This record gives sequence, structure tokens and C-alpha cells, in this order.
Amino acid sequence: MTSYNKLSLRIGLTPVSICNYLPDEQEQLGVVMDHHWLTAPGYSVLIASGYRRSGNAVYRPMCQQCHACTPLRIDCEHFAPSKSQKRQLNQMKKLRWEFKSELDSNWFTLYEKYIRIRHTDGTMYPANREQFFDFCTAEWMDTLFLHVYEKDKLIAIAVTDVFHDALSAVYSFFDPDSHLSLGTLCVLYQIGYSRKTGRKWLYPGYQIDNCKAMNYKVRFKPYQKLLDGHWE
Repeated sequence: MTSYNKLSLRIGLTPVSICNYLPDEQEQLGVVMDHHWLTAPGYSVLIASGYRRSGNAVYRPMCQQCHACTPLRIDCEHFAPSKSQKRQLNQMKKLRWEFKSELDSNWFTLYEKYIRIRHTDGTMYPANREQFFDFCTAEWMDTLFLHVYEKDKLIAIAVTDVFHDALSAVYSFFDPDSHLSLGTLCVLYQIGYSRKTGRKWLYPGYQIDNCKAMNYKVRFKPYQKLLDGHWE
């Protein structure tokens, strides 16, 4: 078994660019250069140290002036839903869900609709199958796809990395015409699956308080933030 605390960790810095989440800020990422970290056990250590992955690349914000991106993890073992989340948990009883190792054959129709309606100004427009897999999957990571159905209709998918003690929410997309809060429901399903399988943590990504698209994670309590190298 590899002892990762004895291995080197070389970081390469990306060029400074305009932040995708806070346009008034500048972004710089630290990208892991050593391939011995790009394994499921290696990434398990890194994600607990504040890193995330995009495809096969593992990175962490290392911006010089801004420190808005805060690593956060949800304590699934002690999760206590809010009043609104209890209502959403009741909504889930009318739906069917399943974690699968492969995507349903009609997944791209849902994905294309989601990108076309919600993200025409983003880098993922127009929707592209190869780009999706390059971003959402890694050849060295065990990844499952949460499928959510309303009756027999596929309405949401959440890409989910699987660790021995945790899950990581990679990306989700859903029917933008649905009356349900499908983004929240996907997180609730991931928390439920974590509890069912004895996994304590769900890593939903970075909390960015001043970004509407990235500040929802603190709604799932209790949670921990990584501050000065310690989970608090």
C-alpha cells in the first residue's frame, strides 16, 4: 500500500485569468503534477486536503488576492434536513432513483437541453459528448451516475465520485422545465446514498459565498469548512 504522506507533491500554477465565478477577481489554480497522486487512493487524500478534480486533472485555487473558494464537506452521518429540505424529501417519494455505472442511452438529450437553456454563455455550450466525459470522468476514478426519474422519464443526472468513506459531487444536470428543485434533490439523494452505504462525507465542491451558483452548499447541515488546513 502506498504511503502518500511520504510522496512528493509538485504543483504547477496556471496563468492568471478572470475568475469564472467572481468576474471582479482574478483566478489562478495549482494543478497536481505528480502522476502517483492521480489514483483513487491518492485523490482521496487530496480531496480531504481541499483539492478537486476536473477530468484527470486535480487542482486547488491558489489565487494571490482572493480566498473566496472554501472547501466544504457535508456530514452525512449527522445530516439534519431543514424545513424546506423536509418538504423536498417528501417530493422524493414520488420519484425513482438509481446509481448506475453507465449513463442511460438518452442522457445526452437531457444534457443538451440543460446546457442550451441554462448555460448558453458558458464554456460547455454547445453541448458536446466528448467534452462532457473529458470534464466529468477520470480513467483512474470510480464514478457512478445518479439517475432520477419521474415515472419513466429521466429528469436528472448527478455525476458522483466514490471513495471508501465519502462521495464527491462532480456535476449535475436536469430538466430545466421541471417544477422540482432538482439540484437540491440530487444532493439529498447523494446524502441518502452516503448514509445507506456507511459513508460519512459528501464533498459538494467549493463554497463561494458571493456567487449565487456556488453558495448553496451551506444549506446542508452540519458541514465542515477547511480553514487554515483544518476541518472546522
